[in-house]
Amino acid sequence: MVSIIQKPLDENSDLLIHAYLDGELDAAGILALEQMIGANPVLADKANAIRVLQGTLRKEFQPEAIPLSLKKRIDAAVGKSGRPIRPTWHLMAASVVAAMALSSSVTWLALRSSAPNIMLTELVDGHMRALSAPQPTDMVSSDRHTVKPWFTGKIPQSPKVVDLAGEGFPLVGARIDVFAKTPVPTLVYGRRRHLISLSAVSAAEGMPHTASPPPVNGYNIVSWNVGDTTYWALSDLNVTELREFATLFQKAS
Repeated sequence: MVSIIQKPLDENSDLLIHAYLDGELDAAGILALEQMIGANPVLADKANAIRVLQGTLRKEFQPEAIPLSLKKRIDAAVGKSGRPIRPTWHLMAASVVAAMALSSSVTWLALRSSAPNIMLTELVDGHMRALSAPQPTDMVSSDRHTVKPWFTGKIPQSPKVVDLAGEGFPLVGARIDVFAKTPVPTLVYGRRRHLISLSAVSAAEGMPHTASPPPVNGYNIVSWNVGDTTYWALSDLNVTELREFATLFQKAS
């Protein structure tokens, strides 16, 4: 067991908290650190964050058994001893570095675990896939009278389609994205060299309307409700012009 008696709590605080949560401290160390955590909100927040990180790692990255051949090679390389190996500060520091290296992946997993975030991520994923494809639409047309009937037979209900070319947002075409395992209609508009994906998601899909959605992966998002349908506009266009597009779309007949 590791004792924290006589050890200052400064840059080693993360290591101590890891050791505490992993059961590596002795009784005196546990008592001392618990008192410090109880008296210091910053340490309490650190302990809670590390606890969440460990829980997410255990859940998302299940341990795999070491192959017997690999175990024999390791034993032969380092020399197997009957004495238990106690964790050193260097080893615990290495574990923290490894945890930091995984932190961005864990953050991504945590964000996707909540329903609103995973829904927004699905919409942004669809927009990004379209941008990386040979063309961002399944059908190309600037005529709303051609685009709207194209959805017939492909989805239960065609979305509202308006012509905003006169306002600087020409219709480019349309495609069908998949959201929550359900096909949804997506219109594509242009703005200079930017593209706007406008998806119409019914309330039945459980996508809650958000007045000011935060950017996701660098893409701005604007949403609004029309009856039981929520429109989601996504683009790398600046948010001011994206909101202008949303306002024009809503006002158009």
